[in-house]
This record gives sequence, C-alpha cells and structure tokens, in this order.
Amino acid sequence: MVFSQNNKPNVIYILADDLGYGDLSCYGQDKFKTPNIDRLASGGMKFTDHYSGNSVCSPSRAVLMTGQHPGHVYITGNSKEELPMDMVYTSLPEIFKNAGYITGAFGKWGLGYTNEDDSRNPLSHGFDEFYGWRTQSAAHTYYPKEMVHNGKIEKQIEGTYVHDVIMNKAYSFIESNAKSKKPFFCYIPTAIPHAAMHAPKKLHDIWRKKYPQFDTVIGKYTSRHEDCKDVINPIAAFPAMVQHLDNQIGEIIKLLKKYKADKNTLIIFTSDNGTHHEGGHNPKFWNSNGPLKGGKRDVYEGGIRAPMLAYWPSKIKKGSTTNLPSAFWDVMATVSDLTNQPTPNQCDGISFLPTLLGKDENQKKAEFLYWKYTDWKATKEAIRIGDFKGILIHKNKTKKTEAKDLPFELYDLSKDLGEDNNIAKKHPKMVKTMMDKMIIANK
Repeated sequence: MVFSQNNKPNVIYILADDLGYGDLSCYGQDKFKTPNIDRLASGGMKFTDHYSGNSVCSPSRAVLMTGQHPGHVYITGNSKEELPMDMVYTSLPEIFKNAGYITGAFGKWGLGYTNEDDSRNPLSHGFDEFYGWRTQSAAHTYYPKEMVHNGKIEKQIEGTYVHDVIMNKAYSFIESNAKSKKPFFCYIPTAIPHAAMHAPKKLHDIWRKKYPQFDTVIGKYTSRHEDCKDVINPIAAFPAMVQHLDNQIGEIIKLLKKYKADKNTLIIFTSDNGTHHEGGHNPKFWNSNGPLKGGKRDVYEGGIRAPMLAYWPSKIKKGSTTNLPSAFWDVMATVSDLTNQPTPNQCDGISFLPTLLGKDENQKKAEFLYWKYTDWKATKEAIRIGDFKGILIHKNKTKKTEAKDLPFELYDLSKDLGEDNNIAKKHPKMVKTMMDKMIIANK
C-alpha cells in the first residue's frame, strides 16, 4: 500500500512489560477492567496468536529493534552487561527515519546504558528523542534518583513517580507532531506492570480496601543501580498499575482525536513477554496467564504468547480478530511495508500489513516460528509449525544438575492450548522435522 508524503500514517507502539496474556479484560480478565485498552480491540483488531520476541526483557526488545528471531539475534537472555545492539544492524526507528518520520522513545530501553555516547544510546539507533531510565536494572523502580533525556542525566525530585513523567513526555511528543502534521513514530516501552510493584497511591489504596487480606504481604525487589521501595500489598498494586496505564492510553486516544490525527494513526499495544512472579505479584490470583502454561523465562505459551491489539480507525475493521501466528520479528517487515521502505536483509519477519488491512488472501505465512531463551541454568528452545508446538530444554551443568537434554515435548495447540498433553511419542516425524528446523534456525 502506497501512502502520499502528506498522508503517511503515524505509528504509536506501546510495549507493556511482563503483562500476561490474561491481564486485559478483552482477553478474559474478569477481576478488573481495562476499558481503554479494550477500545483498541473493539475499534480495531485483536490478535490471538501473536508472540513476543523472547521470554524476558532485553532479548525480546532486541528482536523487536532488529527484526531478527532468537536464533539470529545477538542476545537470548538478560545480561548484567546490558549488551547494546551492534551499529551494523538497521534498527526499527531507522526505517521510519528513512521514510521521513520524526521518532521518539519514552520508557525502558533495555538495550544498554542510555546516557553513554555509543551504540547503547537510543539516539544512535534512529530516535530523535529519548526519555527514560539509564539502565534496565534502574527501571526496576518507579522512584529513581535519576533519568536520562537525550543522553544526559537528569536528577529527579525524591518521591517522583517517573512513569507519569515518561507518559507526559510521550504526550508532548504526540501533541507536537500531531499539531504540525508531521508523520511520527512514538515508541512507549512502559515498565508497567514489571516489578517493583509501585502503583500510584490513590489507585493502590482503592485496591487495598478491596483486598485487605493481602496487607500482610510485603513486596521486595532490587536494582543494581537504584534503591527499590518495599510495597505493602503488592497484590493490590498490580491492578492499580494496569488500570493507571489503561487510563493513560485513554488520554492518548483523546489527544489524537483532539488534533484529528486518530484516523491516520496506527496504535499497536502488546507485551514484551509473559507474566512475572517478582516483587510480590501473584499471577495465579489474577489469572494472568489465562488458559496458558508457564510465564516469564519459559518458552511455554505463557512465557511468549502476548496480547496484541492494532487500532487504525480508517483502515482496520472494527472488532476484527485474527489467529495469524505472528511475532515481534514481523514488526520490522510490517513497518517497512507500511512506510514503503525496503525490508533490511537481516530481518527474519513477514509483514502482517495485509492482515491489518483485511486482505487475508495476500497474507504470507511463516514456515515456522522459533524461540531460544538462555540463562545459567538452561537453554530453552521452542518452535511452532502450524498448530504444533515443540519444546526442547537443555539443562546446563550446575552444582546440583548434570548437563542434559530433557525429553522433547510436542503439543497440538488447536486441541491443547494449555500444553498439558505431550504427544511427542505419537508423532516422531513431526519431532524430527522440528529438531531439524531448530538447527536451521540457528544458522
């Protein structure tokens, strides 16, 4: 689809942090409501089979920014070194820049120290403006001593809830460009609802009154670079955090309507991986996984399948749903398609723009989707071919365990979304095919 210079669609990409598949009311959450996020679903398209780039923060964001799946991307687990992208890669915002867009990022970068004048800085990868935490670890608290604006450290007044400062910067960016009619890409990688479980006091108090039985629970979390305040009743803090973000997405929609930019703006909302257990969060109580197994750091569906909503009033059919299997590495190909730019050679993805525009007959599908997550305990691989999902876990040698491959797991997601029934022994040919594809994915 070709857009004129004066009619290029704006793009706002909102990335929640550790939000589970069942944490939105449009995906089945029934203990609290997310009405503004639900508006993106009722007024746009809901993806049922969308996947994050990985099952933890940094590698998932690296996949999003480079368009490379986890078999090719440079990082497959969180790193204390805060590994930056190599400058050799074309980044997602650079595609927008090449198409004449103004670009801004507001929140958690997660790919290196944002105040350093090198490849770690978002400004080195195509963003015109960045406001957020200095490091990924610093983003573990919503009350840091310092933040970074365009590479320079800014001291914070004690007690400042920086999530709101971040969102105000994003509002200003959107408003400024909507006023001037300049096409823009606004990336909002919010830390909500990642631990620490810091929520605005007013909302937190409302939920504490509803669930006072959890006031004896104290949420604790740490950061290598900042102090983290303990939280009384982190279970009640969770819906307060999500509700606060939901209210702010309502403000974004209102802002776009005010400047008559809503019909020419594509909003995408998703999460970087599955639900977490840190800081006192209780995903079982909130049914954060919905029907899925696992969570953050798993390659079961609960660790990598993400809610994803696309809202574009003039182009996307209201209330539509798609079960197209797609993933973060498809975003770069989609953006290239959307902005009439060549897709970088490094990109492993396939554009889902035809699906967004209701042209399913033109939608190409991936031969397979692949994930690899690594930490000191294990390497976890997953692959999806059609409705079949394969998992291979290789345990690393530790003081307590020997290095070994666990039995291959195979599930038919069309019948077993919760991955309860391992059917690997019944389908040896599919297991071999998947293991062969896993080898190919790492080349």
